[in-house]
Amino acid sequence: IFKGQGRIMMKEELKKDPPAKEPEQPAEKKAEASETPAPAAETAGKDKKKKEKKKPNEWEEKWNAEHDQYLRLYAEYDNFRKRTAKERDRLFGDGVARAVAAILPAVDNLERAILAAAEGEGSLKSGVEMTLRQLLDSLKNVGVTPIGEKGELFDPNRHEAIMHIEDPEYKEGEIVEVFQRGYVYKEETVIRHACVKTAN
Repeated sequence: IFKGQGRIMMKEELKKDPPAKEPEQPAEKKAEASETPAPAAETAGKDKKKKEKKKPNEWEEKWNAEHDQYLRLYAEYDNFRKRTAKERDRLFGDGVARAVAAILPAVDNLERAILAAAEGEGSLKSGVEMTLRQLLDSLKNVGVTPIGEKGELFDPNRHEAIMHIEDPEYKEGEIVEVFQRGYVYKEETVIRHACVKTAN
């Protein structure tokens, strides 16, 4: 009977005082606890891969540097070539101008001979005219042409006015007489200005 009563008493005690339960953790803390941190080696490997992707290729850097150097050298050479060609043309033009200036007196004398022989024998005049034409053709072949013709307008860059008249029959600045023709090289370099008479 005692034992039976003892068992009855234990059941009643259990009913009266149930064992205390552990407090439940919040859902967020459970989720955090369930997430296991990634290994340190794996994280370090990912960071290393990112750095390797960002780091430029050594050969690519070398190629870009050499390519930029090549472009700079090419630009410098092209500028040098243009400057040299321009300087060569200028020097050649100066040489031609000096050579032509040396023979212009002969051209002037031939022109005067033609004027003097206008009333003389035809053979002399024709011979001098032929010689003059050959000489002018030779000058033309090297880029030298005469300037200063009657009827042109006065250009201070090409003409030198040594006389001036007032005449309403002519335009203002018109060349009415040419005393000595000028010559120009390739229409740019004036070898000699034309001596002229202008009107108005």
